[in-house]
Amino acid sequence: MTKRLEQLLNFLDKSPNEPFILFAIAKEYEGMQDSDKALKYYKLLSVDHPDYVGTYYHLAKLLEQRQALKEAFNTYKKGIEIAQKIGDKHSLSELATAKMELGDEDDF
Repeated sequence: MTKRLEQLLNFLDKSPNEPFILFAIAKEYEGMQDSDKALKYYKLLSVDHPDYVGTYYHLAKLLEQRQALKEAFNTYKKGIEIAQKIGDKHSLSELATAKMELGDEDDF
């Protein structure tokens, strides 16, 4: 466990409802090449904080790496819905481009 991860987990103990901490933990595990734990935290974030739009791009990319392509496609779609709902044009563009590169409805 890295020192940074240890600090993040301590922060999570103190502020369990802070979505950025969950996101940072997921990214830290991803950087450590522990995709199982990264996936766990991304999915937790998408359930507990569905409007945290930054989750969807990173979750979908991780799913793509794991060859869970249909789930990745659906994750991009969900992220697009959230980005539209909250008016985040940058995330919307990023998610739409990634989804388009993965394929379209007919591919899944």
